[in-house]
Amino acid sequence: MVTPWEVKGEVDYDKLIKEFGTSRINDELVEKISKKAGFMHLFLRRKLFFSHRDLDLILKDFDSGIPFFLYTGRGPSGRTHIGHLVPWIFTKYLQDTFNAKLYFQMTDDEKFLFRDELSLEKTENNSRENALDVIACGFDEKKTKIIYDVENIDFLYRIALKVAKKVTYSTSKAVFGFDNSTNIGLIFFPAVQAAPAFIENERGNDCNCLIPCAIDQDPYWRITRDVAPGLGYRKPGAIHSKFLPGLEGPKGKMSASEESSAIYTTDDEKTVKRKIGSAFTGGQATVEEQKKKGGDSDVCVVFQWLFYLFEEDDKKLEERKRKCKSGELMCGECKKDLNERVWKFLKAHQEKREKAREKLKDFEMK
Repeated sequence: MVTPWEVKGEVDYDKLIKEFGTSRINDELVEKISKKAGFMHLFLRRKLFFSHRDLDLILKDFDSGIPFFLYTGRGPSGRTHIGHLVPWIFTKYLQDTFNAKLYFQMTDDEKFLFRDELSLEKTENNSRENALDVIACGFDEKKTKIIYDVENIDFLYRIALKVAKKVTYSTSKAVFGFDNSTNIGLIFFPAVQAAPAFIENERGNDCNCLIPCAIDQDPYWRITRDVAPGLGYRKPGAIHSKFLPGLEGPKGKMSASEESSAIYTTDDEKTVKRKIGSAFTGGQATVEEQKKKGGDSDVCVVFQWLFYLFEEDDKKLEERKRKCKSGELMCGECKKDLNERVWKFLKAHQEKREKAREKLKDFEMK
């Protein structure tokens, strides 16, 4: 099950492409972006970003002189974890490559409406804390604006109203699974989430919008794209990532509400070591069995984290996989290696995060 609010079970990405009606990112698109950037991002090379809507058309328009801006966001339900950073890191790559503006939306309203245990004050505070992680990713402050839905609703509301008028309740029910128990705030919210995709068009600028996000957010863009022509706006495009699995197992995605499955950007060195030490692996029950039977790197969370984020060298990764399957490599060695890499990354991120407090006002939408 994959929805904007919940992911359960083993995710079949090929099936999602068919069900959602998206397109697979092909080698031609990868080469086109990489050539413009001057290098191929690891997330493209390892196919962490795998699906898109109209990316080919947006790049074609860009070549003909029509720019695009970027739009992504965060539902501030709690602390930021490493899985949240995946689309942001890639968005930074796209901003640098195409010199693009970025609107980053903090949906503090959505999380208040969806999660009974969260007060509005809590989600607003989470937004400010999560914004520090966004800034720590290195976005250009002159080209990046962070939007807080509650605080900036006057900025969003005019566009959201136009979107809402074009979307029927039956469409919302079909796309999001709303029923008679759904509060009316949540029913209206998709129009608010659609609004940033049309900001530049509303201002009279002829440009496209590209949305980097995890695949579970795609239902929002289906509705957004459907209403765009009727409002005189360009259809936004999207580029979708897979989920970084939680530490407890390879299925589903990392969850901010399940502390043992996630490594947060504010975790200390001891906590990181403890969590990675308890991570799910494809290893055997004992050292003797591991040496005899080998491990299964295909289901190992430690290997997947190295594959997608923490090991750039393909040859080293293949050698690690070979040693795992042959029984030459123990799970403890891989966990130790991953722990060192994750902590090195987090330590640097945390330093940038603290410095971001001084820059926060410069990034916020006025």
